[in-house]
Amino acid sequence: MKSNDKLESTIVDIARELRISPATVSRALNDHPKISHRTKERVREKALEMGYRRNKLASGLRNNRTYTIGMIVPRISMFFHAEVITIVQNLLHRQGYNLIICQSNDSRELEVDLASALYSSRVDGVLVASTLYTTDYSHFDVFVQKGIPLVFYDRVPVDFYPAQMVKGDEYRGGYLAGEHLAEAGCKNIAAIFGLLGCCLYKGRYAGFKAALKAHKLALKKDQVFFHELTHENALATLDKLFSSKPYPDGLFTANDTSALAVLEFARENKIRIPGDLKLIGYSNDPRAASVTPAITTVDQFPGEVARQLVAALNKLLDNRSKKIMEKPEALVTPVALIKRMTT
Repeated sequence: MKSNDKLESTIVDIARELRISPATVSRALNDHPKISHRTKERVREKALEMGYRRNKLASGLRNNRTYTIGMIVPRISMFFHAEVITIVQNLLHRQGYNLIICQSNDSRELEVDLASALYSSRVDGVLVASTLYTTDYSHFDVFVQKGIPLVFYDRVPVDFYPAQMVKGDEYRGGYLAGEHLAEAGCKNIAAIFGLLGCCLYKGRYAGFKAALKAHKLALKKDQVFFHELTHENALATLDKLFSSKPYPDGLFTANDTSALAVLEFARENKIRIPGDLKLIGYSNDPRAASVTPAITTVDQFPGEVARQLVAALNKLLDNRSKKIMEKPEALVTPVALIKRMTT
């Protein structure tokens, strides 16, 4: 049995077979501009023939890079995050990076453990959409202190934290929803938001209230609700909202999952949409366009968020030796109202 069958081939083995130096083999495999195209082809063909596998860990240790990025998201099943993850992974893969995807399940305790695990894994950078309950971000301090690129997106710290952030224009999204309901003729408007400790719902709530105020409409205390935006919670809220008259004629839900629950509730209770109740959701989940009637919603453009996220990460990776700015300016991505049949 040949020695090449016993052990994995190395650069030295390839060099011996081709009668060139190991340094030339290394440069050829790394596409060095001073190595001829013919030599690169010979080296690559021989490497393939001999079953050579590049040891990225070893090369990473030499230049203090692992070519791995960590990513923490609340839930992979959420449409917005699934879209962002897909595009981020594709973009990073083209740049030679692998992506480790971690799911916090909206548990801060698990988020703390995941941050520690990513640091221990020597990732080159971290992308984070925090949990609904994260108000203390100290578990990410080690990345800042060690100069490891850290970018928050979507669910970003409400108060100042020394890290780059990419966030949607939540205030404008809320404003567009409120304005559209007012211009559609609604006079008794209700709304369902997530918890205000999360920047998303704080922004959407502020924008929505401002739009109603601009149209001389009030958002009554007994017609605005704050809780986790699940299907079950939405149905429970709707039971309260429609327990006594006057019923609302306009409703904004700060995610599409809740808007879908509204359609279900309306069918069961013979509430006509948009005749009796006009409805707007948020996120532009594909399900919002496929149901009947199709739901008016606010598009967050996850593709643009992903591209901005990778661009921000690349900028930090290119400047790892520099200290982060005291007040890094947040990158704000656009939103747009998608008008459909529910309004």
